Amino acid sequence: MVADMALAMGMTVVGFDPVLSIDAAWRLSNEVSRMENLQSLLARSDYVSLHVPAVDTTRHMINDDTLAVIKPGAVLLNFARDAIVDPAALLRSLDAGRLGRYVCDFPEPELLGNPKIIAMPHIGASTEESEENCAVMAANQLVDYLENGNITNSVNYPKIAMERSPGTVRITFANENVSGVLGKVLSILADNRVNVVDMVNKSRGELAFNLMDVESGPDAAVIEAIRGVAHVIRVRVI
Repeated sequence: MVADMALAMGMTVVGFDPVLSIDAAWRLSNEVSRMENLQSLLARSDYVSLHVPAVDTTRHMINDDTLAVIKPGAVLLNFARDAIVDPAALLRSLDAGRLGRYVCDFPEPELLGNPKIIAMPHIGASTEESEENCAVMAANQLVDYLENGNITNSVNYPKIAMERSPGTVRITFANENVSGVLGKVLSILADNRVNVVDMVNKSRGELAFNLMDVESGPDAAVIEAIRGVAHVIRVRVI
């Protein structure tokens, strides 16, 4: 992580993330100080590194207003997405002497040739190390789904995971995200005296996914009954 490398170089590190997940927080060093907002971070930092996706809420998040409060002479590093920085506002801040330097891997035509800008080729995802890491990550996530039903980084299904309960059998099923489906499945299990030890249900848009650990493996008739529930898409026993 950038924060860890900066700490190793003796830098004081602060950060701001309005949607920081619990998993990400656990991975973060306790030496990183949390800032209340982007403006307070910009006003304090000599070096600012951006790590956000390009979505509607982040488009041109670095603009005239945010650059007006940035610490004079600060260096802005953007290896995330070009759309999060307004290039016109960036050039105005550089010309005014407010922003010290801009370093990125998005060589947009209007940025080339400026002595205060270092623009490199956008090849971060094409390096040998990056491609190997992506392949390992994809393989690990696929194995976790096949062995446990856990879903990570799906395009259309929600992120969902649950630790395996010892001595149980896991049932997973996907369904259209409509009311009543989970209740009908639980009724089938109860009618057949299949006890649910632990479960989790997550939805995303029009789809939902469920993980259930049960005390004993249900017979084929029970699984077929679950498959027959309206709006159930797929059932697996692991």
